Amino acid sequence: MQEHNRLLSGEILIDLSYHDNDVIGVTGGIYIEAPPGEVWKTLTDYDNLSKTLPKVVASRLIEKKNGEIILEQTGKTGILIFEKTVNFRLKIYEEYLHRVSFEQISGDFHIYHGEWLLETHHEHEGTFLHYNAKIKPLFFAPPLLISFVQRQDLPGILSAHKKRAEKGALCH
Repeated sequence: MQEHNRLLSGEILIDLSYHDNDVIGVTGGIYIEAPPGEVWKTLTDYDNLSKTLPKVVASRLIEKKNGEIILEQTGKTGILIFEKTVNFRLKIYEEYLHRVSFEQISGDFHIYHGEWLLETHHEHEGTFLHYNAKIKPLFFAPPLLISFVQRQDLPGILSAHKKRAEKGALCH
């Protein structure tokens, strides 16, 4: 409940954990003053993520069949002179209005999988959006640098989803 109160106050929560073999665990959360349907639209508008999310250069839906989605993305990661363009293809599963889980099937990471979770609470009209992922790039990058980049980038991504979902909610 304390986490909900912190999110309701406008705080963006980010937590990092270090796992074996230089795998980084990343979690984040934000409260969005919009119903789950609007948040869902922002998460699953795959062809337009590059227009709405920082660091996403290109995003293209490749295939959608039998509940499985293949998405191709290009993004920028890193800071200053350490910025790198990354390419990856994700397999995505959707649980409508609840979860979008993803796993890299090819690309620039040894490990890149996680999920977006949408949570509602009977006392609040909005949506709690949570992000959980495990990351290990194929290219050399010290875990400290990866965690720094995640701590810098994830708030912008969460804020962009919030801004777009709240704008959509106002239009309805």
